[in-house]
This record gives sequence, C-alpha cells and structure tokens, in this order.
Amino acid sequence: MIKKILIANRGEIACRIIKTCEKLGIQSVAIYSEADQYSMHVELASESYLVGGARVNESYLNQDNILNIAKKSGADAIHPGYGFLSEHAGFARRVIEEGMVFIGPTPEAIEQMGDKVQSREVMKQANVPVVPGVTLTDIEENTVIKACREIGFPIMVKAASGGGGIGMQKVDHEDEVMRAVQSVVKKSETFFGSSQIFLEKYIEKPRHIEAQIAGDDHGNIISLGSRDCSIQRRHQKIIEEAPAPHFSEQANHQLLNEAVKAGEALGYTNVGTVEFLVDDKENIYFLEMNTRLQVEHPVTEETTGIDLVEWQIRLSEKQMISTLNRRESKAVHAIEVRIYAEDPKTFFPSPGTISEWIFPEMEGIRYDFGVRSGTVVTPYYDPMIGKVIAYAGSRGACIELMNKCLSNATVEGIKTNIPMLLKSLEDHRFKEGNVTTHFVQQL
Repeated sequence: MIKKILIANRGEIACRIIKTCEKLGIQSVAIYSEADQYSMHVELASESYLVGGARVNESYLNQDNILNIAKKSGADAIHPGYGFLSEHAGFARRVIEEGMVFIGPTPEAIEQMGDKVQSREVMKQANVPVVPGVTLTDIEENTVIKACREIGFPIMVKAASGGGGIGMQKVDHEDEVMRAVQSVVKKSETFFGSSQIFLEKYIEKPRHIEAQIAGDDHGNIISLGSRDCSIQRRHQKIIEEAPAPHFSEQANHQLLNEAVKAGEALGYTNVGTVEFLVDDKENIYFLEMNTRLQVEHPVTEETTGIDLVEWQIRLSEKQMISTLNRRESKAVHAIEVRIYAEDPKTFFPSPGTISEWIFPEMEGIRYDFGVRSGTVVTPYYDPMIGKVIAYAGSRGACIELMNKCLSNATVEGIKTNIPMLLKSLEDHRFKEGNVTTHFVQQL
C-alpha cells in the first residue's frame, strides 16, 4: 500500500491531489519553486521542499531535484498531476528505477501515445477511426504540396512531436502552405527539439468530445462517460461538461466503445482520456490520448461518484476496478469553467497580487482552487488559477447555478476571464448545447 506521495506539480492540481491523500490517510509531499514559497499547496501538504528556481526547467521540470527530494522525504510514490512531467516517459521510467511507484500508466503507453505518428498507427491497427493525415520529415515544397493535395484542403499543420496546440496552423489554400510549415517547424524545434511535421485533414464544424477510461493490471478496461470540451481559446479548453450534450445516444455509445478499443490496444492501465473530433454528421475521429489526469476530470467525478485521483492511486497499487470505491451520485450533468488570470479580451496573462478572492458557498457548486486572497500570481507558469464546477439534475440547472455563482464572485487585483465565461454561458448556442471549437472566435 502507498503511504507517502510526492506531488510533482503545483497550484490547483497539487491541492486537489493533497485532498484525496488526506481522505485516504496518505502523507503528501509538496515541492515548490522560489516563486511558489507561499502557495496554497505548500501549506496544505504534510511536508514541503524547495525544488529550485522560479523557472520551470529549474524546478518543476528538474527531474534530478524532484527524485532527490522524493528519496529524501521517504516517498514511495510520485503523482505527476497534469502538465510538466505528467506525460514524460523517461521520468516515469526513472521513478520506477528508483524503486517508487509512478501514479499513471506504463512508460511504454506514455511513449506510444506521446508520438502522433505512433499513436495513429496503434489506433489504425485497432480499427479506431483516425483523421486522414501524414507525417513528414521531408519538408521540400513539392513533397508538402503533394501530401496536402492527397489529403484535401483545408489542412491543419502541426508539430509531430508536439502538444497543447503549440504552433498549430490551419491552411485553406496551396499558396499558404509553405509559410505555415516553416512557422510550425520553427516552433517545433524550439519547444520539442524536432522539425518533423504532421499534416491533418481539417474537420469542418468540429466538436471536441472525449471519453474517460480506466484500466487495471488484470486486463479490465472500462469507460466512465463522455465530456464535451469544444469551447477553447488558443487550442486550450475553457468550458467542459459531462456528458456531451446535443450528442445522439448512438454516437455517444460508439465513442465510448472506440475509447475502450483504444485502451485495449495499448493494454492500458490507470486513468486516461481518449480524445476525438466529431463532425456535424457525428462522424468520430481519434485525435489523441492523454495518458494522465485531465484538468476537466471533476465533471466526470461529479456525474459518476468516482474520485479519479483515488482510482489512480488504487490502480497503481494493482487493485481491480471492481473493488474500487464509487459513491452514489445524484448529479445528471456537470459543467466546469476554468478561471484564468488573463485579460478576457486579449487572453494575455495578467500576473499580480490577488487582493480579493471571494466566491459564494452554494449547493451544487464545487471549487478546485490553487489561489486565495493575497496569493501572488507570477508570470512563470500557466495562468489557470482555479476551476468552478456546477453539478445538478439537469444541464439547464447547471448553467443557472454557474451563472449565479460567477455573477456573485469578487476577484480584485488581477484580471480574469470571468466576464468571458459569463458571456459564453448566456450565449444561445451554448444554452442549446450546439457549439463547435470555433465558438470563442464567434463570440
């Protein structure tokens, strides 16, 4: 049994993991950078250690320092949260080699799904539908143009080794292709150390719908329902909900089955998410698999009664899915909004000191926060500072709850995206559950 977990992360997700550790009677170890000395997760953990300087490569990406602290503290497991080292196969291997448990899937699964080319091939072999596309190392104009013509415009140009939408560009016409390719290659070399690109058919009016899956070491893989994550800015999600609305029962059933097939093809263990693009005719295409906990996991928790962090821990202890805890949930629907410290019009980060952070206590509202009044939001990390989750017996009730909650919140000292979130909640397309990934641009 796991007795002490080092959390190789910060902010909201570190606080979230600590809460489950407390519930299970597991000791938690926080790490913090010089910029995070007074952060909430440092105070909440059983013990905490300085890991390095403010910059991520000096702290939350510093594998040597993290592993040294884990050994020094006597941790027998490491939870990577999301972002940072959560999908780094090499880090997972090092944790295991040091005799600790990596709370997540196997390094091999992380590796396979972290490579766009390999992940597509795995899915093709498993007969999971994929978006037409091709990976290129040769970026000579003739080669690129020929590939684009075979796929058909419009095209998405992506970094083959990338993630998080970094460098991604849509191309509508042949004469735009090479400019986009050169831009993506430059960013890919900077962020991922690779010049390999991926050309993919652009899906018109796409929705981004995903399935939560869980697998144990005894060959059992199940789906825990769908989530719609179509509302995004800069290819990053802002509003997520479970289950996916305005989605036929037949299409939902197919999507969940495809997700389980994907997990089975990998022999997947632990918690993961299979992401799909869905077009306006409900055709489903595999997009990618995230081999970690998702930011939007609370909407699944509230509609299933499952603590996914607890499941991650217990699955890492080789327990069977059938033995894991699941409380009764009366929530039929759940909606999550991500609160970012950013200008709601430009989406530029808004660092500073939060002078007031007040949210109303409401039944049917859950808060997963990493900040409070007095917290200093630094420019060094992702600007997401918290999440609000509404859960109720209907989607309409969730929207009403969320609207009331955000309308009565007070945040001073920094700018946040709350005005934009309220505008989204009031939009008729959102209320109808009829949105695409273009929603924010058309707001």
